[in-house]
Amino acid sequence: MKTTISSDALEQLESALYRGADLTVTRRSPVHTVYGGAQLFTADTNSKLAELSRKALHTYAPDADDVRSIFDIPEGIAAAVRERVETKLSVEAVEDLRIDFEDGYGVRSGEEEDGHAVSTAAETADAIKRNALPPYFGIRIKALSVETGKRALRTLDLYLTHLIDSMNGRLPHNFVITLPKVNSPGEVSILSRALADIENGFGIDRGSIGIEIMVETARAIFDKNGSMALPGIVDAADGRCVAAHFGAYDYLSELGIASSEQGLSHSACDLARNLIKLSLAGRPVDVSDGATNLMPVAPHRGPDISDSQINENIAAVRAAWKLHYDNIRHGLAKGFYRGWDLHPAQFVARYAAVYAFFLESMPDASKRLRSFIEKGARANLVGNTFDDAATGQGLLNFFRRAVDCGAISEDEASEQTGLSIGDIRSSSFTQIIEHR
Repeated sequence: MKTTISSDALEQLESALYRGADLTVTRRSPVHTVYGGAQLFTADTNSKLAELSRKALHTYAPDADDVRSIFDIPEGIAAAVRERVETKLSVEAVEDLRIDFEDGYGVRSGEEEDGHAVSTAAETADAIKRNALPPYFGIRIKALSVETGKRALRTLDLYLTHLIDSMNGRLPHNFVITLPKVNSPGEVSILSRALADIENGFGIDRGSIGIEIMVETARAIFDKNGSMALPGIVDAADGRCVAAHFGAYDYLSELGIASSEQGLSHSACDLARNLIKLSLAGRPVDVSDGATNLMPVAPHRGPDISDSQINENIAAVRAAWKLHYDNIRHGLAKGFYRGWDLHPAQFVARYAAVYAFFLESMPDASKRLRSFIEKGARANLVGNTFDDAATGQGLLNFFRRAVDCGAISEDEASEQTGLSIGDIRSSSFTQIIEHR
């Protein structure tokens, strides 16, 4: 057949295409980030959080019927959700942990924060040696504002210097610095330059330390000219930015929304979530939802509480769980597969919500993905839902996320999809079809 573009020119164009393509394999994304004040952190924090989460599950949701009634989970999957939540809390209750020098730490003297920066570094080193950290880990410093910027950089320097020095240049896996209340690219650029100085000082590969930004202000979404701000903020990290966390309550307060009306389900939060997703689409930056600020904590404590007080405890914890569960499901529907947990008892609602979400959706997702693969990625109709190749990729990502978080096993994923776990983790639906 007659063509116009020469074979040499076509090869050059193809080469340019691959150079410009994002061929990065999607890494596992944690389903939550757990924050705790630096004054409380020890090498045993991870195991203590896990123990407290299991205690909450056994005390307030001892069987599948409890899980079904508390969260309004379909009876057909309630037992599986309860079983998998217990397993998760036994083997990996915390997926991502952040030592907090900001809101969870409070205002302290410079001497005291210096001490905690050094002591938490020592505790981190101890935890690394004992293999006692979760898969993802980091610290949150104060904002790089005029008021707290100097303090934030000093804490960062003290912590990292003492940690890296004590570990002979080693860092925890998937280690990040979380920067709160970001208002401009300049703040992120300053943090990136500081991390580069530390890496150079210890001979660590440039870019080893990741950055997470917190979207807590309107200026982080729209800049002063009314343009989308997040792309520029992410670019200022010089390739280090791995995640963007939505801070709902600071954001809502800045908009003048009364505290009584604030919550993750507010329409202003939905707008922010959509804008965050849109402005970061196509970038290898994870997005995270905010926190539920009602804690599942019993109001009555002690060995001599009455039966009525016990019932009040149960009602209080379960009500807080249900709110957290509903917030998580709301975020999942918006494409936010990750969020904040502020208390170990919240892990129960976190995993119940995530697992129920995947298990409820799995039969339909499995049917559609199998049909897609069988028909060679041609646009096709399954039931009354029309699928195309982009949807096929989304279905593949669905199963990868389900396996990563523990909602289903690798064997279950292969059984449901007809794919090997290697295919599922390849993160490329098009390549799977081509290889077949």
